[in-house]
Amino acid sequence: MPAPLTSTLAIAGASVATPLMQAKANGMSLDKIKQVASEFESVFLGNMLEEMFAGVEEGDPFSNTEGAETWRSMRTEEFARSISRAGGIGLAAHVERHLISLQETQS
Repeated sequence: MPAPLTSTLAIAGASVATPLMQAKANGMSLDKIKQVASEFESVFLGNMLEEMFAGVEEGDPFSNTEGAETWRSMRTEEFARSISRAGGIGLAAHVERHLISLQETQS
């Protein structure tokens, strides 16, 4: 697996580690499970998009401004949220099923 993908997966996994452990320990509602799964997918997509856009400045109206990095980061986060809200790439569904199975095996 390429190093950027491995690090992206590690970052995305770390960002939802606490909610995943809470799901296992406390038993979350289906709505909360969906929210955590969607957040995980958004973080994953955001990291993937950051890698994809790295070094791409052509056509970026803010590339030569002081706030370019902030703008780029905000834009990437919103792209990731939009993709996730529109159905994502199927990752949230897998995370959701895994969280539910964790709760079922704990009972």
